[in-house]
Amino acid sequence: MPPSTLTETPPQAETGWRHPRRSNSLSEVYASIRVPGANASFWRKLFAFWGPGLMVAVGYMDPGNWATDLAGGSKYGYTLLSVVLISNLFAMLLQHLAAKLGIVTGRDLAQACRDHYSRPISLMLWFLCEIAIAACDLAEVIGSAIALNLLFGLPLAWGVVLTTLDVLVVLFFQNKGFRIIESIVAGLMVLIFGCFVYELIVSRPDWVALAHGLVPQRAVVTTPGMLYVAIGILGATVMPHNLYLHSSIVQTRQIEQTEAGKRMAIKFATIDSTVALFLAFFINAAILVLAAAAFHHNGMLEVAKIQDAYKLLAPVLGAGAASVLFAVALLASGQNSTLTGTLAGQIVMEGFLDFKLRPWVRRLITRLVAVVPALVVALIYGESGTEKLLVFSQVILSMQLSFAVVPLVLFTSSRAKMGVFVNRPIVRVLAWSVSAVIIALNGYLLWETALGEG
Repeated sequence: MPPSTLTETPPQAETGWRHPRRSNSLSEVYASIRVPGANASFWRKLFAFWGPGLMVAVGYMDPGNWATDLAGGSKYGYTLLSVVLISNLFAMLLQHLAAKLGIVTGRDLAQACRDHYSRPISLMLWFLCEIAIAACDLAEVIGSAIALNLLFGLPLAWGVVLTTLDVLVVLFFQNKGFRIIESIVAGLMVLIFGCFVYELIVSRPDWVALAHGLVPQRAVVTTPGMLYVAIGILGATVMPHNLYLHSSIVQTRQIEQTEAGKRMAIKFATIDSTVALFLAFFINAAILVLAAAAFHHNGMLEVAKIQDAYKLLAPVLGAGAASVLFAVALLASGQNSTLTGTLAGQIVMEGFLDFKLRPWVRRLITRLVAVVPALVVALIYGESGTEKLLVFSQVILSMQLSFAVVPLVLFTSSRAKMGVFVNRPIVRVLAWSVSAVIIALNGYLLWETALGEG
C-alpha cells in the first residue's frame, strides 16, 4: 500500500479521533516523574524534562549506522558530513512533532494510528512496525556480537547467543523506575562520546576539510556512488521506532493538563531532544571523520566493515587504544539500543492492539526473532554474512519509515486533533517536505538495493 493511502481521513475523524483514548501509554510509568511548577528556574525545569531525548538519540547511533558512516568516510573523505548533518536536522523536526503529539493528545503514535485508522490499516501498520523493530533488534544483536568478538575473541555465534541474556538486565532495571533507565542510557552515551573524543584526537583530522564537508556539495547528487552511500546514511539515521518511542516516553512527566502546562512541556521536551540529537550527530560525524582521517587519507578507500576498521585503526593511527575504544563504543551502542528497543516494542504492541504482554515475554519474543537469523548466518557465513545482514536490517527500517512519518505529520497538522497546538503553516510545509524527501530517497535506496541483489 503506498504511503499516500495513509493520508486519507475518514469523515468521522474530521471531528477528532475515531475512538476515545482507552489507556495511558506505558501505564506503569505514565506521569511518574514530577516536574517543578511554572515559577521554577529554567535549569530546574530542564533537568526535570531531561532524559527522553537521550533515549531517542540512541537510535540515531546504533550499530546499523556504523557501516554506512565508515563507508562514507573511507571512500569519500569528509564530503558526506553534510548528509549526516541534514539527516539529523530532519530527525530534530520529526522528534519534535512526535513529542508534541504525545504531550498534547495524551496518545503515543501507535495509539493515535489505532484511534484514527480502520482496523485493517492499523493492523497493517502494526505488522510493518513489528518487522522494523525486529530489524532494529537484529542490528543490536549483530553489533554487540561483533564487539564481543573484537574485544574478547568470542565467536560470533556465541556472541549472538549471549545477547539473549540482556533481556534479564533490561527487565531488572525497568522495575527500578524510569529515571534509572534514563540514567543508564546517559551513562553509556557519555562512554561512547568519550571514546570518540579520543579517536578524533589521535586521528588528527584535517579541520579545514572537515568544515568544508559540512557544506552540501553538488557532487553528492551528481556522483552515483556517492549518492547511494548518502541515501544509505539517511536511511540508517532516521529510525521509525524512535517516533513511537518519543511520543510515549514524554508522557512519563507529570505535567499540568492546561495549555500553559503543555506549552512548557513541549518547549523543554524539544530542547531535550534537540540537544541529545546534536550529541548523536557528533558521534555519527565522528565515525565518518575517523574513517576519513585514518583510511581515506591513507589511500584505503574500501573500509566499510566494522571488523576491518577495528583491525586497521591501531596500526594506522599508531595508538594502541584506538581499536579497543572503538569496540567498547560499539558494545555500548548495542546495549543502549537494547534498552530503547525493548520499550519501543512494548509501546507498539500495546498502542496498536490495546493488548499487554508480560514485559519478559514480549522482550524474549522480539529478541528470538532477531537471534535466530543472526545465529544461522553467523554459523554458516561467518563475518561477511553478519555484515550483509547488518546492512539488510537498515534496508528493512527504510521500508517502514514512511509508514511512521506520514501519520505523524498528518496528525500534528490536524486542528481537529491538536487544537491550538496544530503545526503552523511553515512547520507544516517543512514537515511534508522532509517526509517527501525521506520517502523518495528511501524508495531509491530500496530500488538500487533490489537491483544490486538481483
